[in-house]
Amino acid sequence: MKLLLRKKKLKNPPLKLHYLGDRALRQPAKRITKIDDELRQLVREMLQTMYSSDGIGLAAPQVGINKQLIVIDCEPDNPANPPLVLINPVIKQVSKDICVAQEGCLSIPNVYMDVKRPEVVEIAYKDEYGRPKTLKAGDLLGRCIQHEMDHLNGVVFVDRVENSLTLAQELSKNGFSYQAVKPVA
Repeated sequence: MKLLLRKKKLKNPPLKLHYLGDRALRQPAKRITKIDDELRQLVREMLQTMYSSDGIGLAAPQVGINKQLIVIDCEPDNPANPPLVLINPVIKQVSKDICVAQEGCLSIPNVYMDVKRPEVVEIAYKDEYGRPKTLKAGDLLGRCIQHEMDHLNGVVFVDRVENSLTLAQELSKNGFSYQAVKPVA
């Protein structure tokens, strides 16, 4: 019983992305209390929007929806690999090992910067049918989960970039204001 959805780009994705500077990206998302067909339809629309924008992850706040909902697909070109749907995800554990890798975000197009994150993360969540799950993830998936979970707390990846001078230049070059950054302590 998986969500049936072809991984394809749509000229007019169903949802509108919000960009750095938009208040929707800074609101802490609310827990989801009802998992039903309406929510599964939202999941489909989020996936369609993500695929249409060449993304591998999308959090509900990025499309102006204040809910703890994330969709991820680290292999968008592989039809055999189903996307991951995370409802009300909670980090249970992170590794002590830290790694630095470049991140980008659909809400900050064309800006790619190095971000430090734990190498492995273990999370608990519910799937699109309300079944409780746990997942331990590293590499790209682990990073993507942490990046998208930040969105649920009103944090954007640029808030974690340590080189503020380079960050300010990159943002300015792409039409974003450094004033929209809220550094994470």
